[in-house]
Amino acid sequence: MGKRGGTSVGSDFVGGTAYDRGVIPVTDERAMPPSRPVSAVVSPAPLRPAPDFGPLDTARGWLVTAVLTVIAALTRFVNLNYPTDARTPVFDEKHYAPQAWQMVTGGGVEDNPAYGLVVHPPVGKQFIAISEAIFGYNAWGWRGTAALAGTILVLLVVRIVRRMARSTLIGAFAGVLLIAESLSFVSSRIGMLDIFMSLLVTAAFGCLIVDRDEVRERMARADLAGRIGVSELGPRLGVRWWRFGAGVLLGLACGTKWSGIYYIMFFGLLSVAFDVSARRAYGVRKPWLGTMVRDVGPALYALVVIPLVVYLSSYWAWFASENGVFRYAVGNQVGSGGTFAFLPDALRSLWYYQGETLDFHSSLTNSAGNHHPWESKPWTWPMGLRPMLYYYADGTVTGCGEAQCVKAVMAVGTPALWWLALPLIGWMIWRSVVRRDWRYAAVLVGYGAGLLPWFLTLDRQMYFFYAVVLAPFLVMGMALALGDILGSARPAGIPRSPTGTYLPAPVNERYALGLLIVSIYLGLVIANFVWLWPILTGQAITPQNWQDHLWLPSWR
Repeated sequence: MGKRGGTSVGSDFVGGTAYDRGVIPVTDERAMPPSRPVSAVVSPAPLRPAPDFGPLDTARGWLVTAVLTVIAALTRFVNLNYPTDARTPVFDEKHYAPQAWQMVTGGGVEDNPAYGLVVHPPVGKQFIAISEAIFGYNAWGWRGTAALAGTILVLLVVRIVRRMARSTLIGAFAGVLLIAESLSFVSSRIGMLDIFMSLLVTAAFGCLIVDRDEVRERMARADLAGRIGVSELGPRLGVRWWRFGAGVLLGLACGTKWSGIYYIMFFGLLSVAFDVSARRAYGVRKPWLGTMVRDVGPALYALVVIPLVVYLSSYWAWFASENGVFRYAVGNQVGSGGTFAFLPDALRSLWYYQGETLDFHSSLTNSAGNHHPWESKPWTWPMGLRPMLYYYADGTVTGCGEAQCVKAVMAVGTPALWWLALPLIGWMIWRSVVRRDWRYAAVLVGYGAGLLPWFLTLDRQMYFFYAVVLAPFLVMGMALALGDILGSARPAGIPRSPTGTYLPAPVNERYALGLLIVSIYLGLVIANFVWLWPILTGQAITPQNWQDHLWLPSWR
């Protein structure tokens, strides 16, 4: 923990954020925007955190975000309708594209005759149905909203990292990394569900980050007004709409894939941790009890009840239908009496439907003889050791300049990014535990929610595209680490003028070296992405070129 002007600063989980960079001196109120409260603590404990609630370069921040979002859109949408399987969907698009089209043409309800029931909730297919309603039943139709989701994901990650790091530059690092992150790129160009999951859980995470800042801003106002000590539990925090928004998004995530439940659990704990740290930071006498009494109840409402309501609401078309799968299970598959006879038949039928879906997923195990040549287990996901081949064609392929050509679409993580996952995770854990850096701790929670629960069901069939939800959190962690490498542009100890601005400073050699390292690394990631481009987009290449792209034996 550093000190500047008699006020405790630092980027720890309990206290403040990255004021140790000296961007805004905490003792000079003239350097603070007038709309933001200043904690007027000079010496005696308890020390209050710096009033740091977000970066201040609003116009530049949005300009950088817009430029990166346009670049992301160009990469995601160019030749989006290629390749197809003779103008039909490829890989698991063959499930979701027809089901979404049934939603468009059949009153919002889908079925799945090949399996006898629909094995995923409707939200992801409803997203696909939107673009199919616009473009028709073609590749643009079943991939349009996926490409849009991948583009918006870049925008969100830029804004989230910018807010956490209090730096537009570091937010831009995250945007560049995600644009060149090949797993989310491929997932943005195929009509499947995983890119929607990634977008929704990342958006929910972003809402909780904004909620954290708003809570601390309200606590700072209460501190200025002298209301912190009125109750040993601390002040009430009022309605928290950003946390409510996170609950809505988590409900939509569960309505896309059931793995959204993991994020409800992990993000719920993260929200409570944020509340405890805020109450401790502002000197509440009993922060844990205050959180239990003041915050846990509203958190359960926002992050459990609201997602449940949203999840049930996502079945609106099924409730309104006459021919939805198991719509009238009561009286047919199950009896009309029993312990739960007081519940509406529609809810009981939906419960039966969910049970049948659970049985289907539970039966997809290796021990039951279910194997796939491209399946992978979660310990291979952090480094992308076993990618997923979505499409492969040879024989009649032309256009590579030789007599024999191939084309393929492989979902693989950019090695320059994914192969550094393990040391990055170690760095994030060290920063979280030793330096108490809340930013890395929060990213680890999001990353862990997408990875750790899968170790409980290792017998189940799994695939690398389940790791699409890891990509934005991997990028966030890497961008924050690049920010640590970069350091501050101004050497420590540079004097300020009487107006609070910094005087001209000599060149910071530490910063120059960090900038060189970061620039080389970003260039390496982009070059790696460009190299992979042919096997990410199905370009015609020679068989030898195809083999040259398969860097590991496990990629074959």
